[in-house]
Amino acid sequence: MLSAMEIQARLEQILLRVEKPGRYVGGELNQVIKPWESVKTRVALVFPDLYDIGLPNLGLAILYDILNKQKDVLAERAYAPWVDMETLLRENEIPLYALESKQPLAAFDIIGFSLPYETLYTNTLNILDLSSIPLKAVERQKSHPLIIAGGHAAFNPEPMADFMDAFVIGEAEDVILEIVHAHQQWKAAHLQKEKLLMALSKISGVYVPSFYRPVYKLDGTISHIERRNDESGSLPVTKRIVPRLPLPPTNFIVPNIDVVHNRVAIEIMRGCTRGCRFCHAGMITRPVRERPVAEIVASIETALRNTGYEEIALLSLSSSDYSQITELVSAVSERFSSQHLTISLPSLRIDTVSVDLLEKLKGRRSGGFTLAPEAATDRMRNTINKPISAEQLLETAREIYRRGWTNLKLYFMIGHPTETLEDVQAIADLCKAVLAEGRKQIGRRANLHAGVSTFVPKPHTPFQWVPCDEMENIEAKQVLLRKTMTGPGLKLTWTDPRDTQLEAWLSRGDRRIGEVIYRAWQLGAKFDAWQDQFRFEAWQYAFLQAGLDPAFYTYRHRTLDEVFPWDHINIGVKKQYLIEEFRRSEAGVLRADCRENCYACGILPVFTEMRRAFPGRAWKCPEVRSPSRKTILETAAS
Repeated sequence: MLSAMEIQARLEQILLRVEKPGRYVGGELNQVIKPWESVKTRVALVFPDLYDIGLPNLGLAILYDILNKQKDVLAERAYAPWVDMETLLRENEIPLYALESKQPLAAFDIIGFSLPYETLYTNTLNILDLSSIPLKAVERQKSHPLIIAGGHAAFNPEPMADFMDAFVIGEAEDVILEIVHAHQQWKAAHLQKEKLLMALSKISGVYVPSFYRPVYKLDGTISHIERRNDESGSLPVTKRIVPRLPLPPTNFIVPNIDVVHNRVAIEIMRGCTRGCRFCHAGMITRPVRERPVAEIVASIETALRNTGYEEIALLSLSSSDYSQITELVSAVSERFSSQHLTISLPSLRIDTVSVDLLEKLKGRRSGGFTLAPEAATDRMRNTINKPISAEQLLETAREIYRRGWTNLKLYFMIGHPTETLEDVQAIADLCKAVLAEGRKQIGRRANLHAGVSTFVPKPHTPFQWVPCDEMENIEAKQVLLRKTMTGPGLKLTWTDPRDTQLEAWLSRGDRRIGEVIYRAWQLGAKFDAWQDQFRFEAWQYAFLQAGLDPAFYTYRHRTLDEVFPWDHINIGVKKQYLIEEFRRSEAGVLRADCRENCYACGILPVFTEMRRAFPGRAWKCPEVRSPSRKTILETAAS
């Protein structure tokens, strides 16, 4: 294994031969450097995509901050090298390394991968290979780093089960330190790796796939998941919930090159109560927890002082659902009035964007405003539980344009259950009507960008029982939109149906998909989210080599009693509740925001049980907003 000094010397010979050398050198403002030999545990945090995408990732920034605050732990970063850098690394026999110390990843005790989306899977394998670490967990020895992963894609861990020693299911702020502590105890005791995995399996929210085995029926569906070791952790594995959001990081690393987001990002709220039936994030991040206004403002002030950024992003799944959003925007505007900051609210609900909020943002905006109607007919809105009328959208658009915004972006989704071409045509008609409102307000300066993605029935959602729309149907719907959405000021972007197929295979897959991922990577698949790198044919051939039918994962109807590959992962929302929502979608029946009334989805009893399990932690229950919610809380706590 090369030393850090040897890696640094070889890097100096190749960096001027690659695009954007700043991706690979480290040395940024606010990076943390600790003496390598001064700590017990060394953790490499890896985002398996380009530095440009991964550096602003808030999840990794949170863990970097938490770990480096521990005296006996260091955390460093690594990202996927672009193809030019990978070629030179391999030609010069340079292993992938961490940016801070230039130590090879294989020298770390723990490597943690962030998996926010499934198209990072082949990059993950490629990073292990570039690090000279065996890809499959069964081939790794005690001397190899512990390989763990977390993120939204980990809520169906099975496709990557062959490659990971453990998964963090849910929120990692607390559990990451418990994993480090377990590793320290194991290392000090000089035990076999099996003992470490056993200890990890008993940590709440940690899934060790080698201790579990799926049992299949003759038709290829799953009969059940069984434990291989009676002493291992519980089944199902319940997601970890942070009872009260800790203070946000304020020492954000400032990159030396331009990245996708150069800003202070503060999570103002976690979780969502809207219940959109297609939304994976909305189901897996329950319950809602909010940060106080004063804490947010103080964190922004510190972060601005530490970074010099001039943009603030107030993040959540629905920023305008934050109960004190108007007060927050007012406080931020007043506190930083002299600094000419841009305030960004990346996720706003159409029905909660108040005129007052728009007025407070006036003069502190970037060029665009984004809303997500998702569907354009009442029938489809009832199906997906998105009760936003066309009149509401037009009224909101009118107010946005009138206040000086020139660019409005609308997100739609096609491919939902029971969707017709008439529903798709309605998207074009609605977009033209919105742009017409803009033209009335500000003339030809008004622009509209419609982003149309394709629906994938994600795990742990009410739509997990439905099939994907077939490629021919998606292509026909996209042709319709391309023909009808033309004209000055109107822009349309869409998702390649092949991308949708890959996302569906990986998000809905069982453990057998691991072999497909492995073979696709051997055939050259990587950077699957990048259009110029995506190799659809490699994935098709990988399925053929693995002896699996890709249609089994996309076009097959599921019965309500089918056992899913992810059923042993408990997100806190009951399967029966998801079934009820699925039936409501078939009947076109809406469900109101659960802040108005509690529908007993199951999350509050799980939340309360975690309070009992971790009594020493700071705890703050969700705000009680209705008698029914109060009753549920009191019942769960008794």
